[in-house]
Amino acid sequence: MALLLPPFSHKTPPRNTNSKSIKNQQRRPFLIPLCSSISSSQVPDEPKKISKQSSWESKDAEGNDYLYRLGKESDNMNISVGARKGVIDDLFVGEFLGKDSDIVFDYRQKATRSFEYLKGDYYIAPVFLDKIACHLVKNYIAHLLNIKVPLILGIWGGKGQGKTFQTELIFRAMGVEPIIMSAGELESERAGEPGRLIRDRYRTASQVIQNQGKMSCLMINDIDAGLGRFGNTQMTVNSQIVVGTLMNLSDNPTRVSIGQKWRASDVTHRVPIIVTGNDLSTIYAPLIRDGRMEKFYWQPDREDIVNIVHRMYAKDGISREDVLQIVDTFPNQALDFYGAMRSRTYDQSISKWVSDTGGYEKLGEKLIEGRKKGKLPTFVPPKQTVEALLESGRSLVEEQQLIINSRLSKEYMKNIDE
Repeated sequence: MALLLPPFSHKTPPRNTNSKSIKNQQRRPFLIPLCSSISSSQVPDEPKKISKQSSWESKDAEGNDYLYRLGKESDNMNISVGARKGVIDDLFVGEFLGKDSDIVFDYRQKATRSFEYLKGDYYIAPVFLDKIACHLVKNYIAHLLNIKVPLILGIWGGKGQGKTFQTELIFRAMGVEPIIMSAGELESERAGEPGRLIRDRYRTASQVIQNQGKMSCLMINDIDAGLGRFGNTQMTVNSQIVVGTLMNLSDNPTRVSIGQKWRASDVTHRVPIIVTGNDLSTIYAPLIRDGRMEKFYWQPDREDIVNIVHRMYAKDGISREDVLQIVDTFPNQALDFYGAMRSRTYDQSISKWVSDTGGYEKLGEKLIEGRKKGKLPTFVPPKQTVEALLESGRSLVEEQQLIINSRLSKEYMKNIDE
């Protein structure tokens, strides 16, 4: 009967043609540990094993491996971790998340928003600045105050009145690096994902305060578009979870978990939240109640509009008297209307620039290739005049009125209301 050598032996077991002996050998697994120095050529009919132990299999005192500990500590990491081919089993080899490595963890990149791109001298409405600054300061010193400080500030008002832009200008002036969310992130095909995302972004803002020593906050734009109820709008599970998450953050702003159990890192800094919207009455009432959300209705008066538009047109040489004439010509218009007026005056200059590039034929190819080679013709902006601005403003008003008068939806959906 053949002798089966121990697994760690460096001797090759003798061949035996006895079928019974071979059958007995096949019943006993011939195992080689990952740290064994035996080469694959010394073991018959065995797959090639890596001769070095992988760092991914190292254990700590509690018996947890490297991957487990890495995942548990990932909320404070901003790194990419990978193992190269030949270090761990080839089963995991491949390009993943754009990395030529076996296993990749691409953790949190820079999630905050800075506003260095806002060049120029813009006008900030004093009442708007006072409300934002007061809300941020009250939340940062809430532990020193003997009052109930609402965590959320809801800025609401008419469309196109500059709520978001004014807030961004204030962030730039105060040196705040916020975490920005949009209404589109409040819904997902996976249940619970938006709620977890809000908590994760909230914790990220807390880490900015702790690790970078900068003021931060969580800002959600157009919240009523994601959470508002309009007519027969369906209330989804994610909408309910998002509302519950924001209510819970308002009640417990310094303890936020994103896992299934509480950890020491779940104790966070208090992070103020700012939301913008057009109509907060469409949102679940307990979320916007006093104590959880402080409301601020923004409707710029004539003086604010004149100052903002004047700063907008100052680079074009438009005087304050001209701005007064423009504002009086188009009363009751939102602030974005005056920006659209200036944009429309560029149309003729852009048409001329297209002609200089060779016309509309194959325009896309010319633009892309010319941009790569730096051979695009120089664009000459138009000289702004009051007459040109008034003309573009009148065309915008005509289009607004045409939409109101036409109401083609009634023509296309005649049986909707029947």
